Amino acid sequence: MPRTGRPTAPLVLTDAEREALTRWSRRAKTAQVLAMRARIILACASGASNVDVATDLKVHLSTVGKWRRRFLAERLDGLIDEQRPGRPPSISLDRIERVVVDTLEQTPRNATHWSRKSMAEKSGLSKSTIGRIWRDFGLQPHRAETFKLSTDPQFIEKVVDVVGLYHHPPERAVVLCVDEKSQIQALDRSQPVLPMMPGMPEQRTHDYARNGITSLFAAFNIADGTVIGELHRQHRATEFKKFLVTIDKTVPAGLDIHLVCDNYGTHKTPAVRAWLARHPRFHMHFTPTSSSWINHVERWFGFLSEQKIRRGAHKSVQALEADIRAWITDWNTHPRPFIWTKTAEEILESLARFCSRISGAGH
Repeated sequence: MPRTGRPTAPLVLTDAEREALTRWSRRAKTAQVLAMRARIILACASGASNVDVATDLKVHLSTVGKWRRRFLAERLDGLIDEQRPGRPPSISLDRIERVVVDTLEQTPRNATHWSRKSMAEKSGLSKSTIGRIWRDFGLQPHRAETFKLSTDPQFIEKVVDVVGLYHHPPERAVVLCVDEKSQIQALDRSQPVLPMMPGMPEQRTHDYARNGITSLFAAFNIADGTVIGELHRQHRATEFKKFLVTIDKTVPAGLDIHLVCDNYGTHKTPAVRAWLARHPRFHMHFTPTSSSWINHVERWFGFLSEQKIRRGAHKSVQALEADIRAWITDWNTHPRPFIWTKTAEEILESLARFCSRISGAGH
């Protein structure tokens, strides 16, 4: 005898409710929380069971039950937010929707983004009310993050190749993530740095004197975290070939060397290709264009900048290079490898979800 679950109350929509829910679910820039609630109610109204709705929309079964019950009890108003103790809300659903839509789809006349003050002036609501609406819908107009989608035609192949090296490095081989931190400036402040004291942070002048530049060539060993580093005053294919010679001398004979590099031109010149052809134990693996995040050595460069360069004061390039060499020596005394956890499939699926979210948003 088949099992039957607890019967659910039928859900019937009026024409006005169906129109509003359809508008919320289809609007490209509607806050995703509200859009998902609208899709749940529309699916339930079509006669589908809670289990089928949860499976189709990839949400938890309890989420479907919660919003079905909320809608049956409070209709459209119930989809906006949890009911809280106290007097009923004095702001209509239409005004809330207008604030959300204006925030997502418009910009102020004389600014690049909304502030609570400018939205309050436009909507006629108080600044605190605007803040609560934005908080409820996860809107933060003051924030902006950067992104870059790679246009490399071999993006998938390169991601699979590089991530495969991280998860399954070849036997009798060493995998090195190689890159250059070019034009590191030897900067000295125009006045002495004031040290930190109780109640006062370290203080430094906003202006500085430039005392020259250097470039760091680094190879990060993904197995043990050790780094092969070399400093040059110029950043050309000639210096890169010299660094390859250093790697060749440092890595024990008998081990193949797999280098993960970016697509910078100095890595692919005829002179470099000819050198690699004479050294068959070297194998080059290139990251996708505009995808430096996949290279371990970039994170290591981040540590170097945070701990030694950004707040350093150097009166000469020689002093800067001495500090960098000392920092690398100290790092290699207690190396820390990075553990890559994402598989290539997870990365590509995450990228596909991101592209799906931004499709139709002006891209």
